[in-house]
Amino acid sequence: MKKRYNVELFGASSFFNDIGSDMIAPLLPFYILSMGGTGIAVGLLSGMREGLSSLFKILGGYISDKIGKRKIFVFFGYLISVVFRFLLLIAGSWQQVIAFVSFERIGKSRDAPRDAIIEDSTKKTGTGFGISQMMDTSGAIIGTILVLFLFWKFNFEIKKIILIAASIAILSLFPIFFVKEPKFRRNRKNLFKSIGLMPSKLKYFVFVAGVFSLCNFGLYMFLLLMAKEFSGNLIAPIMMYLLFNIFWAFFSIPFGKLSDKIGRKKVLIAGYLLFLFVSIGFIFVSDLYLFAVLFGLYGLVYAMTNANSRAFVADLSDTMKGTEMGFYYFVTGIATIPAGLIAGVLWNINPATMFIYISVIAFISLVLLCFVKNK
Repeated sequence: MKKRYNVELFGASSFFNDIGSDMIAPLLPFYILSMGGTGIAVGLLSGMREGLSSLFKILGGYISDKIGKRKIFVFFGYLISVVFRFLLLIAGSWQQVIAFVSFERIGKSRDAPRDAIIEDSTKKTGTGFGISQMMDTSGAIIGTILVLFLFWKFNFEIKKIILIAASIAILSLFPIFFVKEPKFRRNRKNLFKSIGLMPSKLKYFVFVAGVFSLCNFGLYMFLLLMAKEFSGNLIAPIMMYLLFNIFWAFFSIPFGKLSDKIGRKKVLIAGYLLFLFVSIGFIFVSDLYLFAVLFGLYGLVYAMTNANSRAFVADLSDTMKGTEMGFYYFVTGIATIPAGLIAGVLWNINPATMFIYISVIAFISLVLLCFVKNK
C-alpha cells in the first residue's frame, strides 16, 4: 500500500478512538461534580488531561527518531488509551477519575510519531493534517451523538456509557497494521542537544503556541458547565459539545487547504483573533442562543488553529521531525496545567473573571504570533 494512504489510515484510527473519547469527554465535568469535586477539580482535570501527556509526547517523538521506528509508538499509544478508559469503570472518587483520565493521556505519546509520518506521507501538509483532523473530529461528532442518544433516550448511567465507549475505541488499533512507514534518517543526538539544534523560528513559534495554550486549555469543560447553568439539564451541554465538533470537523479541511494556499501564519492569526472575540463574548453572554453561537465559533477556532499549528511545526522542522513535533506538544501541554488551575480558581470567583483573564492572554498571544517568521 502506498504511503499516501497513511493519512486516511491514521484518520480511521483517530475516528474510532474519538468516538470512544468523546462519548466520555462531555460527561467528565459532571462526573467530577457528582463525586464532590469543585471548579478547581474541573480545572485540574482540563489541565492534567493534556499536561501529563506532554512529557510522553516529546519522549515518543524523540525515541521514534532515535530508533528509526514510529508506527509502533502509534499502536501502543492507542492501546494505552483504551486500557485506561476501561479502568475508569472502577473509579470511586473524583481524584481517581482525574488520575485515570490523566494516565489515559499517556497514550498521546503516539501524536508526534503519527504527525511525523503524516508529514512524510503528503506534499500538501495543511491538507494532510486537515484530513486527519476532520476524520478525528468526525469521530467526536458520532461519539457525542451516541452519548446524547444513550443518555437521553435510554437514560444510561455514566459508567455504562464508559464501557461502550472503551469497547468502540478498540477498533482504533486495526488500521495501524496497514500503515506503510516511510524511511527516514535516525537522530543520534541526545534529547537536550536535539532541542538546542532546532531552528530558532520553530522554537519561537512553539513559545507562542505555549502562550496561547495558557488561554486555550480545554476550555470547553467550563463551557459545558455554563450550558448546564443556562438550561438546567445535561442535554443542552451535550448538544453544545456536538455543535462545537461539527464546526471543527466541517471546516478543518477547508482551512487546511487555505493555509496551503495563502500561508499558515495568516490563517493562524485569523484563528487567534477569532478566539479573542469569542472569549470576550463569553464575558457578556446572557442567554442560551447567543451562547450556542459563541460555542460554534469556538469550534471554528479549533478548525483554524489546531491542525494548522501542527502543519506549521512540520513546515519549520528539519530532520528531527518526531522530536520537533514532540517538543511542540510538550510545551503546549505543560502550559495547560497552570492554565487549568488558574481558570478553576477564577471560575470559583466568577466565570466572567475567568474569561477576562483568557481574553488578556489571547490578546498577548495574538501580538506575539504576528512576529513569527515563515519558513
